[in-house]
Amino acid sequence: MRFTKKLLLSGLVLALSIGFSGAASAEESNRYGLVYQGAITKNVAGQVNIHPVKYKLHGLKIAANVYTPADYSSDKKYAAIVVAHPNGGVKEQVAGLYAQRLAELGYVTITADAAYQGASGGTPRNTDKPYFRTEDIHGMADFISAYAGVDKDRLGVLGICGGGGYTLNAAKSDKRFKAVATLSMFNSGQVRRNGYMNSQLDTIQERLQQASDARAEEIATGKIAYSGTVDFDALTEESINKITNDLYREGMMYYGKTHRHPNSTFAYTTSSLMELMSWDATDNIDLIDQPLLLMAGSKADSLYMSQEAFQKATGTQDKELFLVDGATHIQTYYQPQYVNQFVAKLQDFYGAHL
Repeated sequence: MRFTKKLLLSGLVLALSIGFSGAASAEESNRYGLVYQGAITKNVAGQVNIHPVKYKLHGLKIAANVYTPADYSSDKKYAAIVVAHPNGGVKEQVAGLYAQRLAELGYVTITADAAYQGASGGTPRNTDKPYFRTEDIHGMADFISAYAGVDKDRLGVLGICGGGGYTLNAAKSDKRFKAVATLSMFNSGQVRRNGYMNSQLDTIQERLQQASDARAEEIATGKIAYSGTVDFDALTEESINKITNDLYREGMMYYGKTHRHPNSTFAYTTSSLMELMSWDATDNIDLIDQPLLLMAGSKADSLYMSQEAFQKATGTQDKELFLVDGATHIQTYYQPQYVNQFVAKLQDFYGAHL
């Protein structure tokens, strides 16, 4: 077991790569809807290519992107990596960035919009339940294992933010994953139950009642109540700066301004809280016996969740908590000096185990 803290190569923090007011311009100019810096705009022979695909999972249409390495050939055999996106995120944002970067290292990668979210099917829209999110990860593994050229015995997984918590849950039972990694892991059940940084412990029962009432209303009238709704168009720099914690303040900038995508929303059905609040990503985490890499920024106020998971993951002796100095949670999504370090770590990790 290892705990490492990588020194930051440079103390310079880069300015936001896209202006505050020009939020959706990248999405509008990219035929694949990708909003991250350096995204593929067209498939070029001899380079990493992107392939939008659709498949069925429990009767629902799932929209995904598969990235293939440079000079990919179906006659060769490749290790593959499943990438799970954050809560509220979509495949065109940070999940796509890391999927593309891993494809540059020679892996076939897949990232899909969660069922009921993004461009995937399912109603009510933006249902966010742990079972479905975990099944999304199993479903990506199903699809990519059968993809031409993929060696199904060399399959890894990377979960980002909320996708990280669900990745831990999936890996407890899915032994197709030979190497398990998370970035800025967010334990959705714990946060929905206790509040971020345990700030809502005194209102748990009240919020459970609200969730129960919302479900009853759905059944009785068909009316869907939502929590976490944000009017991104009404966001101002002044209102964002008033948010006290880094994750939500910088998250509003990332999702609402600099890397905005029309399919991305913080909203989720209030009734989802019935399942979310009674769930925890670290329950039975000792079932993970695969090599495990938890990555985070040293300045992330969400770091406590990766630290808890690391301590509880007693089923594997090959585990590491890897920190990059100076990075906050959201900065791990896009700032090149941080992303480069995480990608280099993933290159070593997957290279050793896949």
